[in-house]
Amino acid sequence: MNVFTIDNEVSIRLFFFLAVFACMAAWEVIAPRRILTSPKGIRWLNNIVISFINSALVRWLFPISAVGVALLSKERGWGAFNYAVMSSWWTGVIVIVALDLTIYIQHFLFHKVPFFWRLHRMHHTDLDIDVTTGARFHPIEIILSMGVKSSVVIILGAPAWSVLAFEVLLNATSMFNHSNVLTNRQLDRILRIFIVTPDMHRVHHSVIIKETDSNFGFNLPWWDRLFGTYRDQPASGHDRITIGLANFRERKWLTLPWMLAVPFSGRYR
Repeated sequence: MNVFTIDNEVSIRLFFFLAVFACMAAWEVIAPRRILTSPKGIRWLNNIVISFINSALVRWLFPISAVGVALLSKERGWGAFNYAVMSSWWTGVIVIVALDLTIYIQHFLFHKVPFFWRLHRMHHTDLDIDVTTGARFHPIEIILSMGVKSSVVIILGAPAWSVLAFEVLLNATSMFNHSNVLTNRQLDRILRIFIVTPDMHRVHHSVIIKETDSNFGFNLPWWDRLFGTYRDQPASGHDRITIGLANFRERKWLTLPWMLAVPFSGRYR
């Protein structure tokens, strides 16, 4: 299992990334939820480029991935679950849920701590929300997130397969819940019991601050309900919701140089 994981991690992640991206992009064309307000070409180009920059930077700065950290932890006997008498399957499920909770807490803190918000707000300066927005994160935020995930993997002694499964799920659900896709409202009600849906997460990208500071979940929708950060619908409705931040309305913030400069802008919200 370990040999399979370490030898094929990149291929597995790339396959699922491309497959989910293609499905969501096609869905957006066939049944879009909203009419986009900004040129799609410039947004897609720069959002995809920043995604490749982030991937290359992480591979350059971190000698081993989070999956590699899990394999090393197993080899060295680090982490709680390496001392627990429990099946690998149940351990893996607990790890996936624990990592998802970690990402929820991280996301919440990146909104509440001013230094972290300066980094994270680049994600929110997109003037529309679609499948590419799910990859639009500042490189410094990605580096910090990788450090957080690796630390939790070591503390838990996470099985490598569960870390790989979580990474695949996180990428897939990020593209899914940022997508500009039309879903049946009744189906959405059912789906958001188990997963964060596009209509649920779109509220989080509202220009209204109380809506921006809600619905922090990426995979599982339970944390928002549990910790009181859940908001069912945007006040103005999905058709009239304004996406982005009030002080970053110029289209220059959609281009790569200005995206990278967002944390250093004197503007706040």
